[in-house]
Amino acid sequence: MLALLLLPLTGTMSAAAAGGPAVNLSKSQAGAGGSITVSGSGWRADALLTVLICGQATPARGVIGGTNSCANADGRAVTTDAKGVFSKKLPVSEPPVPCPCVVHVATVTGASASADAVFQVAGHAIEPLPAEPSTGRLSVLSDPRLDGSSGLLTWFGAPPSRTLVFTVGNAGSSAVKNPLFQVGTAHGVFAPQWDDQQFNGTIAPGGKAEIRLPVELSAGAHGDYVVSMKYGGRVLAEQPWGVGRPWGVTLFWILLCVVVPAAVFRVGMAVVDRIRPRRAARSTGPPRHRALRMPTQLTLRMPKFGTAADPQEAAPVTSTLPWFTPDSDPGTAGRLSAPHDDSPTSPTTPTRKGLT
Repeated sequence: MLALLLLPLTGTMSAAAAGGPAVNLSKSQAGAGGSITVSGSGWRADALLTVLICGQATPARGVIGGTNSCANADGRAVTTDAKGVFSKKLPVSEPPVPCPCVVHVATVTGASASADAVFQVAGHAIEPLPAEPSTGRLSVLSDPRLDGSSGLLTWFGAPPSRTLVFTVGNAGSSAVKNPLFQVGTAHGVFAPQWDDQQFNGTIAPGGKAEIRLPVELSAGAHGDYVVSMKYGGRVLAEQPWGVGRPWGVTLFWILLCVVVPAAVFRVGMAVVDRIRPRRAARSTGPPRHRALRMPTQLTLRMPKFGTAADPQEAAPVTSTLPWFTPDSDPGTAGRLSAPHDDSPTSPTTPTRKGLT
């Protein structure tokens, strides 16, 4: 922009060094739809030339994008005279890329020659030129390695992380400033997922530097991975990485499958215990064992020990046992032996001899 401001508004412009092909413009600036006169000298006699308005170009760097950056449809062709001089009227049109712009003159046949003159297309966009490519060339001087280790959180599924360390050297003729590396991780047959990692520093020609780039996988990743490093579109290093299985996650799911059903069971039992009906307590005293009750006809009332017997309670109770008769009832007589038959002997019953 400073160069454009210093241009004379009415003077002609020569873009070639003394003794070489030169290009002169009748105007240094014009809008689209106008026209300018392009003249030149120092060219080869009877040479066929093309005259174009190109964007993204300067006389020092030339036309960066080639003829794709020029308004080719409105270009003109001209032939030099015997003295290598020409003059041609050129319509002004906007190039397909932003300015800075030049009028580019080049030979079509014979020995290659070209010359540029600065020209501003009025109303056309202006953008900075792309960065000049570096002539530096990086190469890996040492085997890459992965530094770091997995912690307790990684055992429970946290993202595994390492640091890719390698040494590079600059084998080019210029310094490399803040090189941009690409780090990718691949698992199995899948393609690497590239991530840009920039190194902050300058590597002088013939110098070397140790590069440390962080690498991180997704949470719960495990298995065999390959870490790759790419610079300038070329893969410079690869390093395998075996990631262990996060067994803490497996243990967590096992405990979850045991604890949750147990908790649900306990809650369910508590709910059942609350909603089931309660039986009314018969007494406030301690629980008693239920005794076996016998029929009233078979029970005998006996006096309590240590107290005087009640005459009414001592009254005999009639027994209804079939083998007892009223006379042989143990409650009325002091007889304790089992009843026996005192009837006369029958013919079929043998007589009992001896004392009775």
